[in-house]
Amino acid sequence: MSVPIIQQFRVARYLLGKKLRGEKRYPLVLMLEPLFQCNLACSGCGKIDYDEEILQKRMSVEDALNAVDECGAPMVSIPGGEPLIHKELPSIVEGIISRKKFVYLCTNAILLPKKIEFYKPSPYLTFSIHLDGNRERHDASVCKEGIFDKAVSAIKIARQRGFRVTINCTLFQKEDPKEVADFFDFAMGLGVEGITISPGYSYEHAPRQDVFLPRTQSKQLFRDIFKQGKKRGRKWVFNQSSLYLDFLAGNQTYHCTPWSNPTYNIFGWQKPCYLLIDEGYASSYRALMEGTDWDRYGTGRNPKCDNCMAHCGYEGTAVNDTFSHPLKALRVMMRGPRTDGSMAVEVPILYGNRSEATSVRVNAADIRHRARSINMD
Repeated sequence: MSVPIIQQFRVARYLLGKKLRGEKRYPLVLMLEPLFQCNLACSGCGKIDYDEEILQKRMSVEDALNAVDECGAPMVSIPGGEPLIHKELPSIVEGIISRKKFVYLCTNAILLPKKIEFYKPSPYLTFSIHLDGNRERHDASVCKEGIFDKAVSAIKIARQRGFRVTINCTLFQKEDPKEVADFFDFAMGLGVEGITISPGYSYEHAPRQDVFLPRTQSKQLFRDIFKQGKKRGRKWVFNQSSLYLDFLAGNQTYHCTPWSNPTYNIFGWQKPCYLLIDEGYASSYRALMEGTDWDRYGTGRNPKCDNCMAHCGYEGTAVNDTFSHPLKALRVMMRGPRTDGSMAVEVPILYGNRSEATSVRVNAADIRHRARSINMD
């Protein structure tokens, strides 16, 4: 199964329109958080570190749909917390679908068998189910036994009822590339549309900080995983652009584009992105776009961002690069990410006392890298 043609067409038309109008900053996916409460307490999550009063708050249907209209992104991701806890979520989803927006409802799937009757299969609705690996790995990630089996059972139920289903997989420290590859093989056997992968972001409020991957280690891990896929001759389907996957494997030098995935939650429009939760809020989408100092964020610009390679920050960058260099994107799509050789140069560090010296070193490395590339061509 692949992403429906209607979704590919509508998103491509939206992006082309933005390009033709010369807009440099525009949303690709709205991250709509209707609540923070969750029925799990995962070791790498910083989203549930709020007082009980905050965890009990719910976004109204009206506020949710107003945010969708205000932002205008063609896709809406509904994370949390656990969204299925929200009693009015079916009305929110129905309202988004009526606007011809594509909804990815992110869930740990514990409640899905009971709640699925409130939803109808649609090309505009996808259940994005959280699975961080095989049974042992996933249950350890969510700090509770038996959740893997519940999620797999929910996937089968959703597929039997005709729903679009993807898997949302976050990778952390001490991953075994072979085990991850085995999990991808298993996931494809479930009949899901694709897998969304990302290295975990090191939330400051997460209960454990030793689970997150440093940036270079992340790149090597993804190279080793993709290498496993090539050895096996497997065609894993990912719900992401080929150039983002190539970026994960260390083959692209990208800056984060946080405005491509703006976040609206019970506090308002979150600055600057879904992952940084202590930077303040804006009262409107326009205020978010015009009042946020975007140059303060991203790897090399803010120490909180240094190890981040998450799709909510870089998928928009990769999509923009795809439009600018379609042949490069096509080559990567056909061949898969490169899994050996030198990695692409990193972006320079522009903050603190290290900025000038580091920038010089990185620029020199970039010159050497480009020279090698020219000679190879």
